[in-house]
Amino acid sequence: MSARTHTRTHPATTGGLDIRLPWWALALPTLAFVILLALILNPADASAGGDPALSHLVEHVQQAVTHHAS
Repeated sequence: MSARTHTRTHPATTGGLDIRLPWWALALPTLAFVILLALILNPADASAGGDPALSHLVEHVQQAVTHHAS
């Protein structure tokens, strides 16, 4: 008695890439990146260093980021 083989009704595609991601698969890493960037650019932490010009630059960058985010 021979076993019956199953054949595919649709051939396997190798040409196109069709990947669908849920909305949160891009939103969560983006949100994490923005939060970490805001923590890095926090002027309270930057002013602990010795260079006031760098602290001033970081404050301007943070203001620009928060201005565009809202």
